Amino acid sequence: MEISPANPILSQVEPDAGREKFKEVAVALEASFLTEMLKYAGHGESRNAFGGGKGEDAFASLLVREQATLMAESGGIGLAEQIIDSMMRRADDA
Repeated sequence: MEISPANPILSQVEPDAGREKFKEVAVALEASFLTEMLKYAGHGESRNAFGGGKGEDAFASLLVREQATLMAESGGIGLAEQIIDSMMRRADDA
């Protein structure tokens, strides 16, 4: 009797190709986490730096998201690397 892995996608991923895919997903997850942390810290709040108004409020979240993405892509807080290592170990176990 053959038992299939819990996550069939992990068993189909080659180690080198898998690391790049895992990195893409992990960086996106870290960017989402950083976005929420920056919002919580008040980073996206309007400061009337550009004259205030509805336009500044509308695009403030996009700016915070882009800044968080750039932070994650440049190393961030190390969360993405931990996620990649965890996914690689899980793929090796599959």
